[in-house]
Amino acid sequence: MDSHSDITITYSTDISVVESNLNRGDCLHLLCTKGQGEVTYGERSFGFGAHSMIVISKPGAMTMLTHSDDMEAVALIAPLQFLYNQLPPNHFGIGGCIDLWDNPVIPLTEDDEEKILGDFARLGERIGETSHVFYKELIGSMALTMVYDIFQAHARRDHGDSISERNADLVSRLVNMLSTGMVKEYRDVGYYAEQLHVSPKYLGNIVKKQTGRSVMHLIDQHTVPLLREYLNNPKLSLTQIADMFHFNTTSYFTRYVQKHLGKTPSEYRASLQPKKK
Repeated sequence: MDSHSDITITYSTDISVVESNLNRGDCLHLLCTKGQGEVTYGERSFGFGAHSMIVISKPGAMTMLTHSDDMEAVALIAPLQFLYNQLPPNHFGIGGCIDLWDNPVIPLTEDDEEKILGDFARLGERIGETSHVFYKELIGSMALTMVYDIFQAHARRDHGDSISERNADLVSRLVNMLSTGMVKEYRDVGYYAEQLHVSPKYLGNIVKKQTGRSVMHLIDQHTVPLLREYLNNPKLSLTQIADMFHFNTTSYFTRYVQKHLGKTPSEYRASLQPKKK
């Protein structure tokens, strides 16, 4: 694919491709046209059925995807950063993405479904044309149309109040900081407020208005999948992980893991071991 090798997009009506093609950094769009399914995402389970879709922007937080034998669906997987790069400044984007983390299921009208399926199909038809001189621009413009059609359905579900461009940029910068992995070391609201040159109260108010969530909720939202990833690595001891995440004490580390994963670090590690027959 030469210069286009960083754009790997998968389009398929075979649901089994999801597990084999979904990588960290990808975004999964799965539109169900028949039957039903269930996804476990961020430690919570969400059911979905015909005339709905799920959008998974953090594959590492998806631990299970099951479906009925008669389920029919169309999947489109694309690099999340590539999709982000297509978006012009838009007040809905950042809040919408955060909201989809809390609930990845979007109900669709017949018109929504028809348009999004069309978007998927058109992308599927053109993703192999990597020799096209303007491949990135071509695929990017088609992906942008798809994203806005999804935004349309999502905004109808639960879009909040409008927000100024300055404040939308503030929330976007906060999320970008959290996404870099800084949460391993910094999980204090005051730290991020200082970096953004605003007061903790002001940052909290803007984040709440834009996303409906607290700053601490966003911090935990980025910390927990990363923490789980480290706990899943048997080469790292619990003491090493606690140190890497800058927990001041072992008891604080234990309480944090138990609160967010429902188990102590030791219990979580034990649950990863295959059960003896």
